[in-house]
This record gives sequence, C-alpha cells and structure tokens, in this order.
Amino acid sequence: MKFAFQSILIFALLISYACSPALKEEANFQLLPVPAEVSWMGFSRLNPSEIKEVLEKAKHEFTSGNKLEGFNESDLTLVLDEGFELKNEGYQLGINADGINILSNSEAGLWYGLMTLEQLIQDAEDQNAYLPLVEIKDEPALAYRAVHLDVKHHLAKKEYYYELMDRFAAMKINAIIIEIEDKLAYQLQPKVAAPDAYSIEEWKAISDYAMARNIRMSPLVQGLGHASFILKHPEYVSVRDDPESDWAFNPLDEKTYEVQFDLYTDALKAFTHANYLHVGGDEVHTTGRNSGMSPLELQLTWLNRVSKYAEEKGLTPIFWDDMPLQNAGLYRSIYNRNLSEAQIDSIWSVNESKLNEFVDMFPKNCIYMRWNYSMPESPGNKRAIQWFTQNGFKVMGATAGQTRWNLMPLENSNTANIRDFALSSIDLNADGLLLTLWDDDSPLFELYQRGIATFAEYTWSGQKRTEDEIHTAFRQRMFGPDLASEEYAFIESLEGPVAFWKNALLDGTDRNRLKKLSKTPDEFLITMPILDSAGAWTAKYQERVSKAEENLKIVEEVLAKIEASKKAALRNTYNLEAYEQVAKVVQFTNQALLTLAKLDHPSGEERNIAKAELAGMEAKWNAIESELESVYGKTRVLNKPDDYVLDQDHHIHLANQAKKFSDWQFHVENLFLEKIKE
Repeated sequence: MKFAFQSILIFALLISYACSPALKEEANFQLLPVPAEVSWMGFSRLNPSEIKEVLEKAKHEFTSGNKLEGFNESDLTLVLDEGFELKNEGYQLGINADGINILSNSEAGLWYGLMTLEQLIQDAEDQNAYLPLVEIKDEPALAYRAVHLDVKHHLAKKEYYYELMDRFAAMKINAIIIEIEDKLAYQLQPKVAAPDAYSIEEWKAISDYAMARNIRMSPLVQGLGHASFILKHPEYVSVRDDPESDWAFNPLDEKTYEVQFDLYTDALKAFTHANYLHVGGDEVHTTGRNSGMSPLELQLTWLNRVSKYAEEKGLTPIFWDDMPLQNAGLYRSIYNRNLSEAQIDSIWSVNESKLNEFVDMFPKNCIYMRWNYSMPESPGNKRAIQWFTQNGFKVMGATAGQTRWNLMPLENSNTANIRDFALSSIDLNADGLLLTLWDDDSPLFELYQRGIATFAEYTWSGQKRTEDEIHTAFRQRMFGPDLASEEYAFIESLEGPVAFWKNALLDGTDRNRLKKLSKTPDEFLITMPILDSAGAWTAKYQERVSKAEENLKIVEEVLAKIEASKKAALRNTYNLEAYEQVAKVVQFTNQALLTLAKLDHPSGEERNIAKAELAGMEAKWNAIESELESVYGKTRVLNKPDDYVLDQDHHIHLANQAKKFSDWQFHVENLFLEKIKE
C-alpha cells in the first residue's frame, strides 16, 4: 500500500512537471544602471523563481543589519575580500552552471551585487527563462549619488517614502538630501512645524529604513534666504532682514542662529545617519542694517556660523554657491554657452578680485554646491568650479530632474543636463552629484521616476548607452519586457501638449503669476467669441486653435498607448495611471479651445454643437478632476490643513498659492468654467 501511494505521488509529480511550461533559453535582459563590464555566455539551468527565495534571505540579512560576508545558501555564495581591487561599492557577479557567486571588497558592494541579481531574476521570471550565464564586473563612476527629496509644499503618504527607498536601492542610489522645511514636527521651535508635519520619530523610521538599504539621508534646512517657512510667523518677525519680507534672516542678529541651530538639532534627531548638513543659502541678498558690510561679507558671516555648527556635530556643511558668484559679477557668464574660454577668462580677470578679496572668509570645511540646470558644460560653469578647487575648496555639482515645470518634467526628463553634468563630474574626479527634484510647481513625484533612473545610470555607469537605450531599459525595469518596445514610448510625445496646456487658456500672463496680478484674474483669461462677429475670435486665436487640433491627435495617440501599456505592464501601473491623468487634463484644454472655435463658426449647426458642449463642460471637468485627485491621492497628501499659514510666495511657486489642491493646480480651469457660464 505504501509503495502504491509513492508510485501515485511520483506519477502525479511527473504529470505536473510535464504540464508546467518549460523555461526558455531566450530572454532580453536590461540592467539599470548598466554594469561597467558584462559578458553574456548563454543560459544556465538555474530556475529564477528558486533563486529568488535565496536572494530574499540574503536581502533580509543586509536590511536587518547583519553581515553578508560568508552568506552561502543553496546556489548563492557571497564573499567579502577587502583586497579586491574595485572602487567602494563595486562587485563581481558570476552565474555559472554550479551557481551564483558575488565578490566585493565591501558589504555595500555585496548588496549592490544582490540588486543586480534581482534585476536578472525579474527579467528571467518575466520572460519564463532560465537565468543567464554571465560575468559582471561593476563599480560606480561617482561615489556619492544623491537624490534631492523636496517636501516643502506637500507631503507624500508615509508608505510611499518607504516604496521610494526600495526603488532607489534597486538603482544603486546611495544618498538623499531631504529639503524638510516645515514638514518636520520640530520640538525646539514647534511654531515652525506645519500642522500635518511628520514627527521626528516618523522621519527617523524612514531614515533608518533607507540606511538599511545603503541610502544615507541628510537634511537640508533652508537658512539665510528661502526662510519664509519660518519668518512668515509673527513670532519671528524680529529676526527678519527686512521687516516687511519673510524671505531672509538678519545674519547679524544672534537670535537668527538660535532659531536655525534649534531647527538643525531637531532635523539631526530625525536623520540620525546624516553625514552632511545642507544649509541652503541661495538666492538671497541681505541689507546689513547699515553695518557697512557688503552682501558677500554678510553671507560669509552667516556661512561661517552655520558651518562651525556642522563641524561641531561631525558633519560636512553643503552650501549653494550662486550668491558669491552673483556678488562678484560672474554668475551670468555661467549661463552663456556662446562665450569662448578666452571670453570667460576675460570676464574673470575683471571680476575675480571681488571673490579673492574675501577668500579667507570662505569656510574650508564646506562643500560648495555648483548647481546648474541648463548648461553645465558651459565654459563659465567649468571656470566657476575651477575657482573653488584651485583655492582648496570642495565642490559638488547639482543637476535637476525637475525644475519649474507644471504637471510633469519636460525636456526628455532633463536627460541632456543630467548626462552632461554627470560626465563632467566624472571627468573632474568629483566625489558625487545631486539630482534636484524641485517641488515648486509640484508634479506628482511618481512622474520623476524616469529622470531618477537616468541620473542613476549616468552617475553609476557614465555614458555607455544612448538616451533611447536608457529609456528603453527604464521601461523594462519599470513595467516589464513587453513595454521595452518603442511602440509603448509616449512620454516625449506628451511633453509638447503639456507645455502648451500651461497658458493655453490665458492671455498676457503666466499661470504661476495669475494670483499675483493686481487686475481681476479673469481679465487675463482667453476672450470668448462674440456671436455677432463670427470668425473674428478664430482669426485672433488661429495659431492656438491649430495647435489645439494638433495636440488633440497627439494626446489621443498617447492615451491609446497608455491604455495598451496598462494591459501589457507586469507592474507599476500606477505610474501609467498618473501619466494618463495628465493627458486627460491636457486634452480637456485642447477640446475647450476647439469648442470655442465651433461657437465662433457662422454655421448654426456648429454653434448648436458648441453650446451643447459648453453646457456639459463643467460636469466633464469635474469628472476629470475627481479622477485625477483619486489617482494622485493614492500617494500624495493633496490638501494643506485649514490652519496652515501660507507665506509671501516670493518666487511664485504654484504649489504655494493655495491650501486646497485644485485651487492652485487648476485655478485657471476653475476661472475658465466660471467665465463660460457668463
């Protein structure tokens, strides 16, 4: 009886094995970032699903704070050899017939070997294939690869920050500079905290989670300028540089430092693994209160005080470097790529003395962050970096994946700028690079992902692939191998319609400035057709109407691609849903313009169609907005608390102009709907 049972069991297993699909020896592997050296040699007989179980055990060891050195289980062996000649965080990964070996000279390198193995497993599973036979030797081009997490205008839901840390780890990003402003519940200066700020303990938990994945979080607490989140409160008016402005601190008032040091102290309780303290310091002139000190002296006076605080805490201060260059009359030359090196040298020969006069006041322990979001390759930018390095100062660059763009990042996710600054940093043997992701006009953070992946590629690998190849790899990593195909690419097609959308319903102003205007805002809306003057409106807005017609077709194609992508994607469909909402918002504006053109038509039939469309426009928009808020609300805290105090909005940040999401994001659309009712 026992023998009969065993026979039945073996037969059942054989039937099961015969019925299960055999693994293939054919697959497309797309690693991101691409390794320094890869040799593909065919396919192993290793089942990725079985190896995945062992991988998860190894990952758990690392994230639990245990050592990966000596991990040896089933087909996976990890070896730490401190004499292995690779850069820190580098690794060697081999998959052969006998199993998988990862070798590194650091625990972080073993971790990154696991991250690469995880991508290989994912691709193999996605395509029902064996793991490849492969030899990889890999190391980072830049040691410090940091993402700027800007939370000043809104918070994401806490679980989303944890998800981001896992994504960053997979792309071998190893640092975050978090611009925390009022989104930390300060204990020493509690008035500064927003009503919905996360507590020190909540941020510390996120920081610990990141550090467990080799991502070190350091705070950026704005000071001297960009201080509206503090100085907007009546309690701090006395330390304003200008009593009428909440922008800047008085650098000659001792209470300034009492406040700022309290904020630093609490921020460092939240981000206990910090190795840097970013003190800001950009875009600010102070008056000096009749002290006779120049703007540069005043700024360096402040910078020395905050740099000394950082040094006493064992931290390296980081400072945006633009104001010394502006005060010396050198800043504009950075943003003119038409100037030759000889012309740049001429400009510096005239103005460099203004810097040199105070060179001894520049703190030596500070990193001067040379930020440039449009032309890091310009001779002027390189000359500025050279001045700092020649004078013995440490320099780090800052590029951008998002600047002042509404709805979504544009310019191909700013790929060219990211590439140029990363390659320049590698050539200059810089320690690292920061990817700024500004929240000023506050697209959904999920839409920054392609730019982050591009940054991860260039800072780890340098230039080994074309832009298109990197974006192809991003689609495969993000959604699965089917979406690697160019037929699913749509982001670049959506950029033009998004840029047009911003001011398409306005005349003579910019969406961001609308709330600042002295006139009634609806005076700057596009005019309505006058029925007694058929054709006049269309003649006036012919270029805009033509563009709307063109965009309508483009966005229809984009929406079709997104729909197909959602069906083919194996994961991360939320990212596609977010782009879909952007496309629907843009499409509403295109259709609204074409409806007004119909209303302007001499044909009664066209006008009747237009009137029917206008009558249903508010309901249509409400449905679009409601769906968008539902999608965005999965990861974002949409509205500021009712008791949140808005500041003076010196730099016209759209996301800073109202407490309710729809009141700043869609202020124009709401005004437009009111106008068509008239």
